Amino acid sequence: MSENWTEIKITVPASKADLAGDIANMTVPHGIYIEDYSDLEEKAMEIAHIDLIDEDLLAKDRTKAIVHVYISPEDNPAEAVSFLEERLNACGVEYSIDRASCAMDDWLNNWKKYFKPIPVGKKLLIRPIWEDDFNNMGRAVLNLEPGLAFGTGTHETTRLCMELIEEYMVPGVDFLDVGCGSGILSVAALLLGAESAVGVDIDPLAVKTALENARINSVDSKFTGICGNLADKVSGKYQVIAANIVADIVIELSRSVLEFLAPDGVYIISGIIDTREQDVLDALEDRFTVIQRKAERGWVAMALKAIVR
Repeated sequence: MSENWTEIKITVPASKADLAGDIANMTVPHGIYIEDYSDLEEKAMEIAHIDLIDEDLLAKDRTKAIVHVYISPEDNPAEAVSFLEERLNACGVEYSIDRASCAMDDWLNNWKKYFKPIPVGKKLLIRPIWEDDFNNMGRAVLNLEPGLAFGTGTHETTRLCMELIEEYMVPGVDFLDVGCGSGILSVAALLLGAESAVGVDIDPLAVKTALENARINSVDSKFTGICGNLADKVSGKYQVIAANIVADIVIELSRSVLEFLAPDGVYIISGIIDTREQDVLDALEDRFTVIQRKAERGWVAMALKAIVR
């Protein structure tokens, strides 16, 4: 691509990295990446089982995080910067913003550099397809081509959701993923033994990405991608349903998801920031009971069962 994109770098306190990332994600329909070295040694040991770390990485400022956003040539970087400034100020986040021109290839390579194989739960390893040198540690390998959009499995909300899916995934069940994004949850469910998986999303690009990720993992014969709203497009009953979205959508879904949940089925919700947890619980209390809760770095995921009357 001959035209250059604009790279916007937002530097914030490390403790505000997730919040700044969520705000940055509102400005673009594709991927961002976050440099956060605040727990570098811990992550290196957890992910790669090593304690030898490159000196350049060790020299990074642990108190700061940098959110990278890329604006296409067709869009206006000034508008994005203005939006970012307004939202960050409103949230009381200290920040600095830098802009630079970058080629599309530079963006893609920068982004890929920060996405490495990562173990999730007890049975899965997420592997970006450009990583060939890895040890699967006896885990089922979920090969991922994230494209420029949607979940890569590295965010807490996705990992918490996948951990819960692993716990409740009995071989032979039918799985429904509401707001499927990259399809990572459906692929994970199929690798863990689901008989079938349906992913529904209102974004056609998400569904296309999900279908491609199912193909890459050789589970496309068991995966159905549907573009549209849950209530309008989906039919049938599912033993496990997952919704890794945001609190407001989870609340809205709770009104209709029951008609798709099989008797004694499990409804797994994630993407809930801890300050909204009570709102979600209040909305669900007359329909569902919480059977398990997981939390990490301010994000909450829960497994629910329908209240039988």
